Amino acid sequence: MESLLFTDPKSGETANFYVIEETVLSGTTYLLVSLEEEGDSQALILKSLPGDGDDIVCEIVDDDEEMESISRIFMEILDDIVIE
Repeated sequence: MESLLFTDPKSGETANFYVIEETVLSGTTYLLVSLEEEGDSQALILKSLPGDGDDIVCEIVDDDEEMESISRIFMEILDDIVIE
């Protein structure tokens, strides 16, 4: 499973996220990620934003309508997950 090192630009804190799945909708890349590599875990949906250089810039999807749409897509792709 691919992992990404996330660095909060404000605090400088880092966290390692494991990519469960990736999809593209209307030219925007969305990542379903978790903090745990295996087993049940809390997950987040990140949206890739335009960035400079090789770094990937992402933000957590927090818009309810966007979250619902993307969650349905991930649930269709991955039969064995439930997103609440």
